[in-house]
Amino acid sequence: MDFEHVLRSVLEGFEREHVRYAAIGGFAMGALGVPRATVDLDFLIHHEDLERVRKIFGTLGFGRLTHMENVSHYVHRDSRWGRIDILRAFRTYSLKMLERARPYPIFDRRYMINVLEAEDIIGLKVQAMANNPERRKKEEVDIETLMARFGRALDWSRVQEYYDLFELGEEARTLRARFGRAQ
Repeated sequence: MDFEHVLRSVLEGFEREHVRYAAIGGFAMGALGVPRATVDLDFLIHHEDLERVRKIFGTLGFGRLTHMENVSHYVHRDSRWGRIDILRAFRTYSLKMLERARPYPIFDRRYMINVLEAEDIIGLKVQAMANNPERRKKEEVDIETLMARFGRALDWSRVQEYYDLFELGEEARTLRARFGRAQ
């Protein structure tokens, strides 16, 4: 995937159409200063903007591969454009995540991209591992990498809330003891 070309095109469409979005997943982690290999792009999109996103992607040549209540997957016939996964923000937690997203510079500061806060990316990863135990190891690595990077700067009460939602509260307390101390 040619990330710079794809992101420039997608972000121009999002801006033109006033799409409320934030990067999530591996690319977002890189924007936060914790690079991780990734082969696709992942976005959280406000549910009211989904039709505009579908039109933007259609104009760019993406076809919708999968469409479910919470997620859609788009793929381009040209592999240089790759795949884009969309998570819909329509519940209270995900809408608040979108509200907290902030712009970060990418590609040597040539572009800005909205990215979820580290705590909210952690929350999505906790949800992913709770919903699919086979993803646990991968998600734990990402979570611990973010915690190591941000340590005390994290809003640990928000992190705890996400873990408590999925009955994993003790794990959050253990992680806070490891990563939440003074740097």
